[in-house]
Amino acid sequence: MSSSNNGPFDGGDFSRSSIYWSVFGQMIWGSFAAATLLIGTGALLYGIYLVGLLLPPESKEADDPTPDSFSQLVAPEDARIV
Repeated sequence: MSSSNNGPFDGGDFSRSSIYWSVFGQMIWGSFAAATLLIGTGALLYGIYLVGLLLPPESKEADDPTPDSFSQLVAPEDARIV
């Protein structure tokens, strides 16, 4: 915060309205930050969707090249407890 701000959190006025407006301003700033994050995440997901639209249909309908790669995890021989 700048030193010219004399709100209750800057060592200035502690009146009820000053505290109210200071907290209100922080809530507005937080909602702006949350909205920016939400819109950015949505834009990223929409961008991935648009890239997916550019792919040929064969790539979307192809079989998984490694169908069993996620079905089981096997520890290496030296890591097994006997």
